[in-house]
Amino acid sequence: MCGIVGYVGYRKAYPIVLKGLKRLEYRGYDSAGIALLNGKINLYKKQGKVAELEDFIIGKNVEGTTAIGHTRWATHGEPNDRNAHPHLSQSGELAMIHNGIIENYASLKEDLLKKNYAFKSDTDTEVLLNFIEDIYKNNGSNLEEALRIALKRVVGAYCILLIENKNPDTIIAARKGSPLVIGIGKNEHFLASDASPIVEYTKEVVYVNDYEIAIVRPDELTLKNLGNEKQTPFITKLDMELDAIEKSGFEHFMLKEIFEQPKTIFDCLRGRLNAEKGNINLSGIDKYLDAICHAPRIIIIACGTSWHAGLTAEYIIEETCRIPVEVEYASEFRYRNPIINKGDMIIAISQSGETADTIVAIEKAKEQGAIILGVVNVVGSSIARISHTGVYTHSGPEIGVASTKAFTGQLAALMMIAFKIAHYKNTISEERFLHLCNELAEVPEKVEKILQQNEIIKNIAASLKTSDDALFLGRGYNFPIALEGALKLKEISYIHAEGYPAAEMKHGPIALVDEHLPVIFIATKDVYHEKIVSNMQEIKARKGKVIAVMNEDDNITPTLADAVIKIPEADEIIAPVLNVVPLQLLSYHIGIARGCNVDMPRNLAKSVTVE
Repeated sequence: MCGIVGYVGYRKAYPIVLKGLKRLEYRGYDSAGIALLNGKINLYKKQGKVAELEDFIIGKNVEGTTAIGHTRWATHGEPNDRNAHPHLSQSGELAMIHNGIIENYASLKEDLLKKNYAFKSDTDTEVLLNFIEDIYKNNGSNLEEALRIALKRVVGAYCILLIENKNPDTIIAARKGSPLVIGIGKNEHFLASDASPIVEYTKEVVYVNDYEIAIVRPDELTLKNLGNEKQTPFITKLDMELDAIEKSGFEHFMLKEIFEQPKTIFDCLRGRLNAEKGNINLSGIDKYLDAICHAPRIIIIACGTSWHAGLTAEYIIEETCRIPVEVEYASEFRYRNPIINKGDMIIAISQSGETADTIVAIEKAKEQGAIILGVVNVVGSSIARISHTGVYTHSGPEIGVASTKAFTGQLAALMMIAFKIAHYKNTISEERFLHLCNELAEVPEKVEKILQQNEIIKNIAASLKTSDDALFLGRGYNFPIALEGALKLKEISYIHAEGYPAAEMKHGPIALVDEHLPVIFIATKDVYHEKIVSNMQEIKARKGKVIAVMNEDDNITPTLADAVIKIPEADEIIAPVLNVVPLQLLSYHIGIARGCNVDMPRNLAKSVTVE
């Protein structure tokens, strides 16, 4: 949540920071602001999107080679001008931006009010800033030391960028629980929540760790821990190209990312899956393969779309590997008192690798002796570093807030993990293993074929745009895909939607069915096919509107459906990664038809780094 960006160097800072905010806007778009150092702090902030801030700044002083900027997803205080970041300290000498939540801000604020501090906003950020200034003024310390003292008393998560008038060539940053990457240039440095604002200028970056403070100047980067001990920056080379974060001719990032899936799934499989030789090379888990195979159980921890990937993996792993699997919402798992035994395997799934609830959950499990396997997209992310081992999905930057290509990348990675474990354990035959490898290798080509039905899906979407509700039904491996389809429709179009196992329809949801309710069936061929056809007949008997995702050679389903989306046939274990693609397109086109901002749905932000 929230995007932060900073620059210190020799160039004009404003254009760099403004462009960075536009690239980070998917992290929050309630308000935006920039603070520039040029003899004094020039502060500009505005409710709304970055474009509104840009218009507001026209004609104003934007000189200076040091600046910080922020695009906000509101937590404390409603979205408006005064709650927008950056915030000024009471003296006006300090300015700060913040991504995260300060949980004990109320007690800090109470203490500051007794000292006659006044507050111009409702945010926890302004409280923290004035708390830092109070220490700075009264303890005779420098700003760096004041920040260190303050952070030892702070409860919560934060990524902070801090500037002061009298040190115009310095940005002080700190992080705990919220991401921070620093790009290293020649006599310049770039700071951001992720690498997208940085890749245009440098490929060399440092990922700041929790409880570290960075003192950043044009020609110097110093890292220290909260004990004031210097840390050695580890420089990483970015594996990202500029065109990956541009729209490349597509109207929206979401559509671009849906259409990128043949390539991104191929990239996930590339160098790992050799279907001809019947080999899956996942070097990240080889060291732990024996421990994984002997794990008494696997617990999958995730949130949102990643949780749906975990549910799909539960079906696959139990079927092929014969290991018990539990799938947990990270937000619930972290606050329960779960039974974790030494040797349990935890699979943590997250696109960003920075999901706050998931990080806390796996830290808790790690303390109790569990093996942590991370399935993430972002190289160098917190979950990647915390995990004992893991697999990157290699889906590339995902800018659209609603996850699409990251989900199919997760499914592809989880399938490879399951098949490798099953082959190693001999819980599936060699023939079955080779068949699944070949089926998985064919997925990119089959997804390409599904995308050719874009216009058909667009026409179906036009007939559904006035719906108030929708029901998604699937069985077996396709039940989690029904959940994901419903989530996408809710996120993108604001239509209320529910996903259910098709057999559970009779246990309540069928009461909703009338001639106005669209019911989307994931009805590709599997062991449940005859039963899901029966479920479709039950909906038609009650005049429900049936839309079916079905295989190309299915002659029964079209007779029961008002509209059909035909997709290539695949093994039932592989089918979920295909079946979700038309549901993504359907949600996209319904959202567009309803005039929704599909890249930035209301109230949502990508990378949930706070509770």
